[in-house]
Amino acid sequence: MNRTKSQELFSRAQARIPGGVNSPVRAFMSVGGDPVYFKSGRGGTFVDADDNEYVDLCLSWGPLILGHAHPAVVEAVIDAARGGLSFGACHEREIQIAELILSAFPYHEKIRVVSSGTEAVMTAIRLSRGVTGRPLILKFDGCYHGHVDGLLVKAGSGLATQAIATSQGIPESITACTLTCPLDDEQALREIFRVHGGQIAAAIIEPLPANAGLLVQRTEFLELLRELTRANQAILIFDEVISGFRLRFGGYAGILGITPDMTTLGKIIGGGMPVGAVLASAATMDQLAPLGKVYQAGTLSGNPVALAAGIATLNQLSDGAAYMHLEDLGWLMESELRSSGIGCQRAGSILWPYLSSGEPPRRPDAVSSEAINRFNSIHRPVLERGYYLPPSAWEVCFLCTSHTPEQIRGFTRVLAECLRG
Repeated sequence: MNRTKSQELFSRAQARIPGGVNSPVRAFMSVGGDPVYFKSGRGGTFVDADDNEYVDLCLSWGPLILGHAHPAVVEAVIDAARGGLSFGACHEREIQIAELILSAFPYHEKIRVVSSGTEAVMTAIRLSRGVTGRPLILKFDGCYHGHVDGLLVKAGSGLATQAIATSQGIPESITACTLTCPLDDEQALREIFRVHGGQIAAAIIEPLPANAGLLVQRTEFLELLRELTRANQAILIFDEVISGFRLRFGGYAGILGITPDMTTLGKIIGGGMPVGAVLASAATMDQLAPLGKVYQAGTLSGNPVALAAGIATLNQLSDGAAYMHLEDLGWLMESELRSSGIGCQRAGSILWPYLSSGEPPRRPDAVSSEAINRFNSIHRPVLERGYYLPPSAWEVCFLCTSHTPEQIRGFTRVLAECLRG
């Protein structure tokens, strides 16, 4: 494929934007080569600056569950934009999306809308500390919660010792308030609560970890986490920025049968526009300003155009038919991959090709180097054949309602051919 225009744009970007990108993974550093620049998308495909078309298996990292430029979403955005791009004041769509989301999360009572998943997590952490009066936050290795200072940490030496920042610019005084625990390690989890239980404000986890591969957890492990947080009067936060509305009209918690105290959402609830949210009980949420003393605010929180996109997307999903279709597409991709001898972990329309022998692991430290190296080696050849995979072996693929069986079969065939060399 000719990508002369993309290369020219990347050269221009590097002169003005750090690394030429506004989010690091877009730089293609892991998989090699220059990033591709896109100009339009429709359905399950998008088109780059040089007019090459690709089947999109990244879908903006998950929000585009209906595909690019879905007519209902585009119409809603245009209609909202005609009425004004931003108010910085109250409007009816704020109530509409609150009612719509809470109808799908019956175990929560109130919601605060923000502008990103990261912002939702920031709010959830501050609120948890404000409600409990405790300093410590427990997170799990392999779970990503946005670029929040206190959560950009990995486990240090020892079971529950001080955390070590994975980004420069984070003081030890901040990471000292974060505990980390390996996924799928019940003994470590019990020990952390034995030692620190009385000081833990909240435990935050992706119930379906999907940022270091798709690390599907045993229900028993998540049930133990629920048991320990409840016993120690700590808040359990389910970060469902990815999984919320992805597998069902609601949260992954509903599939597990486990009720968290708080949920963070993003991605799909914005339909491709920047929206995040925090949900919890009325008693907890009313601790936020202006009723309570936990401060949170945002100029663009509840932006009318963004909420119009989110409402339109959720309305398309609410009858459940889309999820049945997505499950069929997901099953087709998984079965086609496995019939070609390619490993795969799947949860609904989230898939992670695991290019190594053996079953996909539950922890990031168990991901084989073979899987990473093989993915990196085939990313460019697959791209050249017209299929856009996430530019990182650690990231998952997403399907949308606009993908076709032919596109899925085409991808699995190309992937198998590229792996054979």
